[in-house]
Amino acid sequence: MAVMRLGYVHARVTDLDASRSHYAQTLGMRVVHEGDGRLYLKSWDEWDHHSVVLEEGGVGLVKLGYKVDSPADLDVFERRAERFGCTTKRMSRGDNLAVGDGVRIVLPSEHVVELYHEIEFTGTETGTLNPAPFPRHLVGVGVPRIDHALITAEEPALLERFFAECLDFRPAERLITDHSKEELIGSWMFCGNSPHDIAFIKGPNSKLHHFAYQLEDWNAIRHAGDLFAMDDVSVDIGPTRHGITRGQTIYFFDPSGNRNEVFSGGYTTFPDFPTITWTADQLATGIFYIGREVNERFTSVLT
Repeated sequence: MAVMRLGYVHARVTDLDASRSHYAQTLGMRVVHEGDGRLYLKSWDEWDHHSVVLEEGGVGLVKLGYKVDSPADLDVFERRAERFGCTTKRMSRGDNLAVGDGVRIVLPSEHVVELYHEIEFTGTETGTLNPAPFPRHLVGVGVPRIDHALITAEEPALLERFFAECLDFRPAERLITDHSKEELIGSWMFCGNSPHDIAFIKGPNSKLHHFAYQLEDWNAIRHAGDLFAMDDVSVDIGPTRHGITRGQTIYFFDPSGNRNEVFSGGYTTFPDFPTITWTADQLATGIFYIGREVNERFTSVLT
């Protein structure tokens, strides 16, 4: 029984045409369906029907979808969430395009998470028989896949408890005030083998900080930065690297103001991975290891 990975991000945008240009031309995702004011997109190395849904009408996060190992997992996770005090609702095949039955959970932070097992399987652009390492026709950055999301919560400790007790996530890294109080400021939690499949920091409920795409290496991060300059993408921070997760990064904004990230590197986690702790006095080093400075925009601009 397990939550396997982040499957999709559903976000609101103010301008669907401008968003199409950003996500399809600059980032290089492929539009797989369009209708009812929504774009469905996938990256070239993703197996499932889509990984990003853009809905016209505002900004911010609509919901996150996480894929589970088996249909029976849905019953277990639903019962756990209800015992925790969360509002849950069953979703049926067809409620989401190409997605099967599932469970919709309102988190203690007021974000919506959907758990599902089945989604239409369309395969990658390189296939499974003698595949090339990448397709020849990549556009823009050519992002291979989505990786994680970071949200904000008024009570990050409560949200960490939910993901640990209800969904079996584990904290790879934690940010606390100091060793005397150990009040939780942020948590980077994993369900697979990456440094984080979900992360959250202290802030207002129901807000999105960013969602991220995984790239191959530091050179791919640099190349993405060049393309962002060519396409006049608004860059927030980077290229640089994190202390927390050890990943290399660029943070940038889509045309509606939703923050994206391209991320590479990091380390491998396992069920016995010991939690790494950071204290608030080292926040700048933890977030941006090289410059060791966090701009005001990075912690205040949310959607």
